Amino acid sequence: MEQFQYNRAASVPQAVQAGARSATSQQGADVRFVAGGTTLIDLMKLTVERPKLVVDINGLPLDKVERTPNGGLRIGALVRNSDLAHHPIVQRNYAVLSQALLSGASPQLRNMATTGGNLLQRTRCVYFRDTAHACNKREPGTGCSAIDGHNRMLAILGTSKDCIATNPSDMNVALTALEATIHIQGTKGERSIAIHDFYLVPGSTPQRENLLEPGDLITAVTLPALAAGTRSVYLKLRDRAAYEFALASAAIVVRMDGKKIESARVALGGVGTKPWRSLEAEKALQGRAVDATLFRHAAEEALRDARPQSENGFKVELSKRCIVRALTLATTA
Repeated sequence: MEQFQYNRAASVPQAVQAGARSATSQQGADVRFVAGGTTLIDLMKLTVERPKLVVDINGLPLDKVERTPNGGLRIGALVRNSDLAHHPIVQRNYAVLSQALLSGASPQLRNMATTGGNLLQRTRCVYFRDTAHACNKREPGTGCSAIDGHNRMLAILGTSKDCIATNPSDMNVALTALEATIHIQGTKGERSIAIHDFYLVPGSTPQRENLLEPGDLITAVTLPALAAGTRSVYLKLRDRAAYEFALASAAIVVRMDGKKIESARVALGGVGTKPWRSLEAEKALQGRAVDATLFRHAAEEALRDARPQSENGFKVELSKRCIVRALTLATTA
């Protein structure tokens, strides 16, 4: 890397100004922020990421988990995944988030990985990480090797002719079901974005994964207060029980009124180009009595627009069964 520098940010504004020196905050950015380094350092070793400047943000005061005035929760961007998963408020009120975090990676990685870093976790598509192959996400306009290649682990929802890479995060699926809000500080001040709107499907610009602009720094995530009677579950299906990415996962947040589902939020992982919220499944469930036939119908609605590739057609049925099982667990807890 030419003229590579490694700096430490003393304040959020300083970090923002450093990040603003890059022409983009997306793939190929000249400036990157580093916290736990569990994704960025790997990609730098592979020369997928080649920043000229890396800014260490670990000294910033963004490592607290705090109650919000309206009874919700504010999670600093530098809160480690292990600390968040084991936080008593998270375990008690937001079980889906704790379960999702504990299902990811290994204890060693969870001890380092941060909330902000997890939000920006990059795909594990083998062609994105191997610079010998064409990848529109890594190098726009070169093509997508995965479409005609090894695509067993890749997406079936939100894909395009230019990219079928899967969002790998478990945490982000749970945050989507919880309707989290992402707080950002940039060169134009502070702004907040609902997580459902934060991520972008690839379309013809797969190199752009989210709404971040140059200089933008994620500072926190907030969760709304959950009404009494709310239950939540995260279910992850994978090839092995630990240190493995999801083939399919489901985050369910439901509010019950006796045996009736008063409201439901359904998010899927392992199958979408972004953490995938299914408004179709939620509509099918709302106001209906708990029933196995209903759960199957909701699952069918969630996968109605699936577009499997040559090796991952099994994910359609697997995802449906994952949803049915997760709904069963959530509504009978």
